[in-house]
Amino acid sequence: MMNTTPLPLDAGLTELTRAIVDTESVSGNETLLADRVEATLRACEHLEVIRDGDTVIARTHLGRAERVILAGHLDTVPVADNLPSRVQVVDGQERLIGRGACDMKGGVAVFLALACSLASPRHDLTWIFYDHEEVEASLNSLTRIARERPELLEADFAILGEPSNGGVEAGCKGTMRVRLTARGVAAHSGRAWIGENAIHALSGALSRLADYEPKDVEIDGLLYRECLNAVAIEGGIATNVIPDRAAMLVNYRFAPSTSEAEALAHIEEVFAGLDLELEVTDSSGGALPGLTRPAARDFLAALGDGVSVEAKQGWTDVARFSALGTPAVNFGPGDPLLAHTDGEYIPTAALTHCYRSLERFLS
Repeated sequence: MMNTTPLPLDAGLTELTRAIVDTESVSGNETLLADRVEATLRACEHLEVIRDGDTVIARTHLGRAERVILAGHLDTVPVADNLPSRVQVVDGQERLIGRGACDMKGGVAVFLALACSLASPRHDLTWIFYDHEEVEASLNSLTRIARERPELLEADFAILGEPSNGGVEAGCKGTMRVRLTARGVAAHSGRAWIGENAIHALSGALSRLADYEPKDVEIDGLLYRECLNAVAIEGGIATNVIPDRAAMLVNYRFAPSTSEAEALAHIEEVFAGLDLELEVTDSSGGALPGLTRPAARDFLAALGDGVSVEAKQGWTDVARFSALGTPAVNFGPGDPLLAHTDGEYIPTAALTHCYRSLERFLS
């Protein structure tokens, strides 16, 4: 049964964010927070509310010429002794500290407050509060919705509430993970000469990664910096056994002008000639900036001349909207460098700044 306790809209953005942060929602455990978001939105007569799993979608139907999507994920990475939240003043700055405050429950709070207050926006609006963003793409609820109910994601422009320091981070890089597996022959480590060490067989791949020089790609005046790195190694069953299998996970972050097929071809080229098995374990294409589209230009104009515009160096769900033909940007409160850190926090002033900027654009 749905928890019908709504979130405290009338308490202000800081307390609203605290309530969202303190409703623990590590990936896979979003139901309670989704229940509370749904209860809050269903109290708004101007919104149609749709529940799809642990994703909550709210829409206006005002007959406007354009529709704008504003989307934020409800889940967080695992808690690291950083709940419940607390408010602290550091060097004159009030901070809300707690898991998800930055990534991205501050953005969710701003979106929820706006969804409930904007009864007559200048665009029709779709608000999406979704689950399973911090895990593999196959579990992300937007993957399912894009496949089963793509009409819910149709719009002229989309804004992802990912932390961006109140500036615009346009597009995003693609990401591909591959597993390189080496095979050997098991043996007693005291008689290593009768075996073949699979861990040692990874040395060629490690050497190529150490020597690899990634490229920078400029698109529409924005610089996307590519990266190719080993991110995990596994192998060995005991300290006195020469391992007959070892594997290395490699992550390639590629410019949005590169397709997934081209990214895979590049990885294969980097490791060509090595006696290793290569398996793609996860892949998502990037998103071009799209800032020349009319809706994106209107958004930048509403933010004013002082707003920073940079390339998004990670991967976000703007790529999903881009694949559907919808230009999208990242815009939300908080410093992205604080995301996933144990001391994650958001300046409370950033919540107000983001709220007012979006309100100016939408109303």
